[in-house]
Amino acid sequence: ELLRKLVSIPSFSGEEKERSDYLRGYLSGFGIPSEQIVHNLVVRQPHFDAGKPTLMLNSHLDTVRPASSYTFDPFNPPISETHVYGLGSNDAGASGVCLLETFLHFYKTQLPFNLLLVLSCEEENSGVNGIRKVMEAIPAIDCAIVGEPTGMRAAIAERGLLVIDGEAHGISGHAARDEGVNAIYIALEDIATMRSTRFEKRSPVMGDVKLSVTQIQAGTQHNVVPDRCRFVVDIRPTDCYTNPEIMQILQPKVKSTLTARSLTNRSSATPPGHPLLRCVEKLGLETYVSPTTSDWMRLTCPAVKMGPGESSRSHQADEFVLIDELQVGIEGYKRIIMNYEL
Repeated sequence: ELLRKLVSIPSFSGEEKERSDYLRGYLSGFGIPSEQIVHNLVVRQPHFDAGKPTLMLNSHLDTVRPASSYTFDPFNPPISETHVYGLGSNDAGASGVCLLETFLHFYKTQLPFNLLLVLSCEEENSGVNGIRKVMEAIPAIDCAIVGEPTGMRAAIAERGLLVIDGEAHGISGHAARDEGVNAIYIALEDIATMRSTRFEKRSPVMGDVKLSVTQIQAGTQHNVVPDRCRFVVDIRPTDCYTNPEIMQILQPKVKSTLTARSLTNRSSATPPGHPLLRCVEKLGLETYVSPTTSDWMRLTCPAVKMGPGESSRSHQADEFVLIDELQVGIEGYKRIIMNYEL
């Protein structure tokens, strides 16, 4: 019921206040205080001990905007005995609700470590008021479980994200007189160069850096040679390269101007031998490398990413999560906390 209520509250990136306020009231009903940092919700155990290490349970409150192909109201979906439908039900409402219920289960339990619940904002748009703002305001955390739809498989690494805006410059002219310098041709040559670039270092966990050109735009009308051509490059880095290093490799190879939208969306990997990884192995959980990003890339501590639902449903019309998946999620998170050993 909590997840259905959250689905009914629109919570686009940067517009999470109403959902955050509702959850603060929900926790208050259990006598549990919470803190809001912008619209991020932070909840501590009553016996929080600064001398102990801290395990953060994190998921995000925000959603993308609904696809136009929804067959029902994404905020007032049909009720089902087996499914919870609606925008953000799978990504990442299911993880958020399951982590919250797990936190409530252990709220008064004395553990060898602190539990900290952080339900963050602006994950979907990498906004400045999201998890970064929380990390600036709270004491350092030691490790984290990041809740995203993974089918409760444990992502022990995730690729980073580097989005590049490319712009090729030419000289306009009349197409009939073979005038000018066609910016489209320059862009095409540069795109071919980038596609053929091989990054020498291969990650033993993540494999090769992946590069795709996903958008291109040029021209004003059929008889004018375009003097500008803009294109977008989507790059999924590995732990072998930082985003600035990739920019330094690509820019000298092309004539177009390359501008990174962000240099901070880095790759992440759980360090070998870390207690989180040992716990995952002890429980026999399936592990994998996630091709999608999350708030993990904004953390400086070791983490694993896992949660109920499936990534393939994210950002799709008629989004849903199975009710059975929610129960599996809660029990899975509880098992990790009970078996986590420092």
